Amino acid sequence: MSLPAYHRDCYLTALDTVVVNAGEEHGRSYAVLAETIFYPEGGGQPADQGLLGNADVVDVQKIDGEIRHYLSRAVERGPVRLELDWRRRWDHMQQHTAQHVLTAVALRALTWRTTAFHLGPVVSDIELDVPKIDDKDLERLEDAAVEEIRAARAVSYRTAEVADFERLGVRSRRLPEGFAGSVRLVEIEGLDLNTCGGTHVRNTAEIGTLCLLGTEPMRGGTRLFFVAGDRVRRRISQHEKRNRRLRSLLDTADDELPDVVELRLAREKELARATRLLSDELAEAAVCQLAANTENVVEGHWLNRDMAFLQRVGRRLAEESPDKRALLTSACDGDPVFVVVAGERSGVEPAKVGPRIAEILGGRGGGRSPIFQGKAGSLVRRDEALAMLRE
Repeated sequence: MSLPAYHRDCYLTALDTVVVNAGEEHGRSYAVLAETIFYPEGGGQPADQGLLGNADVVDVQKIDGEIRHYLSRAVERGPVRLELDWRRRWDHMQQHTAQHVLTAVALRALTWRTTAFHLGPVVSDIELDVPKIDDKDLERLEDAAVEEIRAARAVSYRTAEVADFERLGVRSRRLPEGFAGSVRLVEIEGLDLNTCGGTHVRNTAEIGTLCLLGTEPMRGGTRLFFVAGDRVRRRISQHEKRNRRLRSLLDTADDELPDVVELRLAREKELARATRLLSDELAEAAVCQLAANTENVVEGHWLNRDMAFLQRVGRRLAEESPDKRALLTSACDGDPVFVVVAGERSGVEPAKVGPRIAEILGGRGGGRSPIFQGKAGSLVRRDEALAMLRE
């Protein structure tokens, strides 16, 4: 069987071919081609994207032995031109080849075996069968991988029988049990020979560089995050833009940013604590004032107090004055809210009177005794709602 175009030449960006079958699956249009430059998702590498005629190729999957190109619109059978999203493919080639280098170096220098690989849209990762990686080993691994990238080692492809893997020194993982026959191998000259169906650069120097970002524990092993190739340059650019903005906002140098942010966060926590204490004091003062009122029906209105404040006042008032009814309102950030309070000796059920007040205020709500709370459409008819509560 001849190799697909994406395997014969990973650098091919356009191709004239034929749509041999077209259909729909779960509401998605797809096409099957006589030949394709679009890599189908697999081996940790996402699918290619691009154009099939005037339709966007949004996904590519290998299903039941055929490669289905999922499209933004339906197409008909016949001749068609393919155009690859080269920037996406080039990025995938850099990340995937960097993963081979990283995996080979981790195994050779540190005896860490890679158990999984994921090529993400922003960062990629490999899973290693080591419970923890300290900073010293992380630096050692990155330096060794970058050295292999600079060595400009050729990357090539060949096939081999499974029976020959041990003799050839093939690194392999996750082949189906009992599999026999020939397998595609990717070789990095003098470094690695591995089973892989992905797309790669021709030479490790085309990766450019690699940067390890950090780790996290997973299932007894360690997930190692990295970026490679053009992603490193773009990431540095994003960091610099972010740092420029932080320097301007905090009026400090890069080296002092963490300390300044830490200090600001500590101050913010103190302010939040002080604000909570003041709010609690205000709520208690409001409860005292309402409880001291000789009327059986009382009311209170505040500016920019949230629902939690009204609930706190309402529940405390019901405890202090179980014979009282109350309508509490606030316009918090322009969104009016209300709480209806009915103590156990008030002669009123909040669940019955609350919806009627909500209707008057053009809102809705809910709750359980002793309060009913909700959002109001407007407080223009507040006096009418209060009058109804007095009836």
